[in-house]
Amino acid sequence: MSVVVVIPARYASTRLPAKPLLRETGKYLIQHVFEQAQRSRYGRDCIVAVDDDRVKTAVESFGGRAVSTRIDHASGTDRIAEVAAGLDADIIVNLQGDEPQFEPDALDLLVQLLLDDPIADMATLMTPIRDVATYRNPNAVKVVADDVGRALCFSRAPIPFGRDGDPDFHADPPPVHLHLGVYAYRRNTLLKLAAMPPHPWEQLEKLEQLRFLACGGVMRIASVPQAHRGVDTAEDYAAFAAAFRAGRTA
Repeated sequence: MSVVVVIPARYASTRLPAKPLLRETGKYLIQHVFEQAQRSRYGRDCIVAVDDDRVKTAVESFGGRAVSTRIDHASGTDRIAEVAAGLDADIIVNLQGDEPQFEPDALDLLVQLLLDDPIADMATLMTPIRDVATYRNPNAVKVVADDVGRALCFSRAPIPFGRDGDPDFHADPPPVHLHLGVYAYRRNTLLKLAAMPPHPWEQLEKLEQLRFLACGGVMRIASVPQAHRGVDTAEDYAAFAAAFRAGRTA
């Protein structure tokens, strides 16, 4: 099956304007993400979905492929769906443009979930939660999966809820998991999702993946050892740049 990785890169980030073009490391932030994707087995065909010509020019300057999209998309999913509509590919991966430390092996695992399960329409990843602060943080999306690796529910609330107290964060297997916001879709599934109206659950939680579960879709999920810190703020970028200079990241 053919696989295309699409990286949505939005110029007008609220918390960190012009984020894709940050360049204290000598490379654009979007270039780090692009190169990480291309290190994976399934990431050779990689497209950056842009909403600004400045980002497009930057991507083309390092030899990447950029596709211009509308500026009024409500989400990154809508942006990659616009790109996917013009592609002849079986599987589309949505890798966020602010994940410069995302592991290539994790991307390979994500795609393999769909290759191994012809019934699944979509795949994503999770990682164990090891502290109470993350468990209770509404900005950290929790996921519950069944015993055969299918996602059952996502929430900003602490799920599964410990009725008799907080869960054992060091248990094996871990009882609670953090969702990692990376997805692989079958192309037709992505286009159908983008055309559907938001579901009430989605509107309450502000989680797009609930639209997919609400319509009865099968989403495979696998666990990776740890989350990879994204770049949401100036402090996040400073930490990434420092790690890069110290040789602790690609």
